[in-house]
Amino acid sequence: MKTKNLILALAFVLPFGGFSTLDHQPEVLLGETKRPDLRKIDNKAFQKGEYLKFRLHYGLVNAGEAELEVKEVISRQGRSAFHIVGEGGSVGMFNWFYKVDDRYETYLDTEAIMPWEFVRDVYEGGYEINRHIKFNQYDNWAESDGLYYEVPPYVQDIFSAFYYSRTMDVSDLKIGDMLEIQTFLDHEIYPLKLKYLGDEIVKSDVGKVKCMKFRPYVQAGRVFKEADDMSIWVSADANHIPIRMQSDLLIGSIRMDLVEYKNLKNKLALVN
Repeated sequence: MKTKNLILALAFVLPFGGFSTLDHQPEVLLGETKRPDLRKIDNKAFQKGEYLKFRLHYGLVNAGEAELEVKEVISRQGRSAFHIVGEGGSVGMFNWFYKVDDRYETYLDTEAIMPWEFVRDVYEGGYEINRHIKFNQYDNWAESDGLYYEVPPYVQDIFSAFYYSRTMDVSDLKIGDMLEIQTFLDHEIYPLKLKYLGDEIVKSDVGKVKCMKFRPYVQAGRVFKEADDMSIWVSADANHIPIRMQSDLLIGSIRMDLVEYKNLKNKLALVN
């Protein structure tokens, strides 16, 4: 059983479909790109400087921590991009038998809210992976490990999907409605699907927060007991930040809670 931090919380969604590999670098001729103009999304959810810290519990044990930060705005592909870093790792006694040290980076276009680059550097109980993916969002392909893959328009990496989901319009969402985000991870397309279950008040370390509750579709039997054993609560305000994630595993259960935040774009909607 692997310990999972928030950065990969949505990565357990059941994958559908597959991917196509190109045997050479796609030739993009000047003036013949598939998408010369990129979309513009009104981002009301996050800004440069936002910092979120989460604590992970495995049963009653404090197992790990994760920190997410929108560090700076830099240039990628001649466009403005958020440089966002997520770091997570095991703590205390959990390091003795299952050490985790993960780092994720995404370079997210500030207007189109889609990635230009994705970096994944993880160590989990002896398992290591280092991956650097570059996206051509104009012509729908990604380069990873020297291979080129066809991807859907405005595809997300697994980390950028977290930030993109926060910008989605959920004002008309009804109980039972589904959200879907196309992501590219480990050379495959993963449609992340989340079902809206309604609103709840969550008592957390940062206060009582009105939240929207979602249930992602996950792959039963690999890590989780059933396909609907994970729940995610996000603040029911313009920030849409995760307040809690909880799931039953094949052995035990995990819960992740927000314990600290800084520089939110909007005031967190606490309730009395």
